[in-house]
Amino acid sequence: MSVLSRLSRWWKGLTATAGPRHDPEATDEFATLSSLTLLPGRLRLRVGVVSVRGNYREHNEDNFYVPGKRSVRHDSFGDIGGGGFGEGEGGAMTLDPSNLFIVADGMGGQQAGEQASLMAVELIPRELAKRLPPDQSEPRRVQEAIREAVAEVNQEILGSSGTITEFSNMGTTVVLAQFRPDKVYVAGIGDSRAYRLREGRLEQLTKDHSLADALVEAGTITREELPTHKFKNVLYLYLGSKDARSGPEDFRVMDVHVGDRFLMASDGLTGVVTDDDIAKILGSVDDPHQAAVQLKNLALDNDSKDNITCLIVHVVSDGLPAGKS
Repeated sequence: MSVLSRLSRWWKGLTATAGPRHDPEATDEFATLSSLTLLPGRLRLRVGVVSVRGNYREHNEDNFYVPGKRSVRHDSFGDIGGGGFGEGEGGAMTLDPSNLFIVADGMGGQQAGEQASLMAVELIPRELAKRLPPDQSEPRRVQEAIREAVAEVNQEILGSSGTITEFSNMGTTVVLAQFRPDKVYVAGIGDSRAYRLREGRLEQLTKDHSLADALVEAGTITREELPTHKFKNVLYLYLGSKDARSGPEDFRVMDVHVGDRFLMASDGLTGVVTDDDIAKILGSVDDPHQAAVQLKNLALDNDSKDNITCLIVHVVSDGLPAGKS
């Protein structure tokens, strides 16, 4: 079957099952989830996520994935907010054991960016599930599985971009966190970021693949010039580019501790909210959904001109909230 035929069948399947679209003027917030996981010592993950169009964009080209829920486009993902899961309630829900979380920020004209980020959150979990080793103790094999899965999806996006006029030149950033029983694997392509807060210390786990960041690394400009540089939002690496054909360049592989708090976000948030404010809210708000809402509101107050997606994961003990980090 040709690439075009496969994509056409896949796209028809999505549009047939995605459900009604929300009012385009509305913003979407999703309630906290509580997840029973396979982490050691009966650790659990609690998850909160918010994705909004923002004040300036006509469409939300961000998409995200949390396990156990079909990863549909953001504006038909509202079933998480129903069924008794009100904002901030943190109702219990068993998620699948993949413990994979993704944020993707699409780019391209018309609906191309939205399509690229949707493909990322739909296809990466599927491709990764095919490749993850059953042996939980081989970090190198897990990294290779992630790299191969993302590389495969990069080729899918490139193929779609080259065969369907409406999707030409589309691309997306992607940042993911794969939790395994003893570790978490974090990787990113583009400028969506992942952070970890541990014992009050905030650490950025991914690097931005923008031309301005490359100039900083080369010593051509200073880090102080970076926030306002004209190439700050020009990416040299993203999903849907030939340079991403080998998947993520860098991985962070870390042990998981009770009290760890992880943030994954598009640059609509991280471009306007300081690390100090991120650390303050992550450390002081014990409900991950409420923390995501507060960070989103701060980004809007700081005049973010992009879509905003914020996904927060708390590592807790036996389903009970961890103490403040």
